[in-house]
Amino acid sequence: MEYKDYYRIMGVKRDATRDEIKRAYRKLARKYHPDVSKEKDAETKFKELGEAYEVLKDPEKRAAYDQLGSQWKAGQDFRPPPGWQGGFEFRDFSGAGSDMGGFSDFFETLFGQGARRPGAGRSAREVRARGEDHHARVAIHLEDSYRGASRSITLQLPQVDAGGRVAARARTLSVRIPKGIKAGQQIRLAGQGGAGFGGGEAGDLYLEVEFSPAGRYRVDGADVYLDLPLAPWEAALGATVKVPTPGGAVDLKVPPNSQAGKKLRLKGRGIPARQPGDLYVVLQIALPPADTPRRREVYEQMKQEFAFDPRAGIEA
Repeated sequence: MEYKDYYRIMGVKRDATRDEIKRAYRKLARKYHPDVSKEKDAETKFKELGEAYEVLKDPEKRAAYDQLGSQWKAGQDFRPPPGWQGGFEFRDFSGAGSDMGGFSDFFETLFGQGARRPGAGRSAREVRARGEDHHARVAIHLEDSYRGASRSITLQLPQVDAGGRVAARARTLSVRIPKGIKAGQQIRLAGQGGAGFGGGEAGDLYLEVEFSPAGRYRVDGADVYLDLPLAPWEAALGATVKVPTPGGAVDLKVPPNSQAGKKLRLKGRGIPARQPGDLYVVLQIALPPADTPRRREVYEQMKQEFAFDPRAGIEA
């Protein structure tokens, strides 16, 4: 069964007002009415137009249709979402007592078997549908993943008004951030998505996690990286230095003759996910400045003492 884009059929935007929808219908109905139109497939287009208008002119039906979301494209294979239960009946949509037949299979699936009974008049039966799931992104601190946290966040979420139009509104939610969550994973807030219809349950809100700029840390999956400056003598002679980590400071043993760029692994000190990551300390050599005569003298002594060419093996 193919999805029908009623907004495209009527040539209006998804946030069109009722008056805009009515004007569009009147214009296209004159163009495609089979009694006067010379357009190709005028009867088919007139029928599609009437079906689209039946839905979009009514706030409740339009809001129910909008729950399917805007990601669908005309002609795509369509299956109704879980929990969708149709239950509308409609009069013949031609408005002129024509015998052009009932509505499409797509329409019938959404709004019930009564849609195929022209002239039946409107019924008080209502559609029952689960609300649409909403998706948003939320930025958290890396430390929140290490310890778990509770945060209040404000999101701009879509809401359908009485006119069937979708508008954004601010909503503040209390969110529990589970320990060990990684960037790209989602936090599900049950029942915090779009409202259901006809007693249907509300949809869910899915928050995709990303990390705020983490300063000294870099994150790759569950692994965390930290650049650690060392004095030349610490790298050359070896040392035990205190290293900050998102989970707290630790003592790190730097082996003698360590070079810049060397990675030292702290196993299990990355994000504490189901499979904990590691923390990699990347050594960097920080040179003290030669900003006094005595310090320049020390560097001159080192120059004489060490027969060291850092560019050995590199052809000029």
